Amino acid sequence: MSWTDLLGYAASAMVLATFCMSSMLYLRLVAVGSNILFILFGSMAHIHPVLLLHLVLLPVNLARLMQIRVDAYQVLRRML
Repeated sequence: MSWTDLLGYAASAMVLATFCMSSMLYLRLVAVGSNILFILFGSMAHIHPVLLLHLVLLPVNLARLMQIRVDAYQVLRRML
């Protein structure tokens, strides 16, 4: 098994892990990790559709992650 194969399996396992998450924060963190792994995998294996998809999904997941952070900050601010 090559490093590229291992990278693909690791990325796939992270996607599977996102389906087991109940917290949106952890889901987005793991999704960002899977996007990074799939970007590496897609570029190493020359699978352009996978590479393109995760290049698009990475900023989406990062933006949603930042939104969760902003929302949590606003909730904490209202509590104080």
